[in-house]
Amino acid sequence: MELSDRDHALVSALAEGLPLVSHPYRAVGAQLGMDEAEVIGRIQAMRDGGVIRRFGIIVRHHELGFKANAMSVWSIPDAVVSEVGRRLGDAPEVTLCYRRPPRLPDWPYNLFCMIHGRDRAAVEEIVAGLVRRFDLGAYPHAVLFSTRRFKQTGARYGRPIPRAAAAE
Repeated sequence: MELSDRDHALVSALAEGLPLVSHPYRAVGAQLGMDEAEVIGRIQAMRDGGVIRRFGIIVRHHELGFKANAMSVWSIPDAVVSEVGRRLGDAPEVTLCYRRPPRLPDWPYNLFCMIHGRDRAAVEEIVAGLVRRFDLGAYPHAVLFSTRRFKQTGARYGRPIPRAAAAE
């Protein structure tokens, strides 16, 4: 799908978050010189074209009382890591799940799951529950708790370099 300058402006505006008003798409459109119907239509066209895969929210979990945040890291054999990752990623307690190569010999972990809880004990119980539910007891894992929060935002995308300029 070829994106227009208006599409790029819309994506940039959406990345800043929707305003908390009764007609957020109308408000975004007003910033961009579009009406509400055009904003909704362009979003739908970008979804249909595969440019936008999902549309979600970022919850500032710390402000909601979820003060314990941990990355649960796992060393899962390559033969089953994709299946285990899918299952963990589908678990409602897991807010983020991804695979990375291990960095041997010091870092054997290849699967990472973010978990939030009201306190450390709650997170530890969630991890123990995942171990039981998905029969993961045989796989080495660790729970790494956050100690500081530096940034919490959605993705930000700059305007791509035009093809002609990129070739120079």
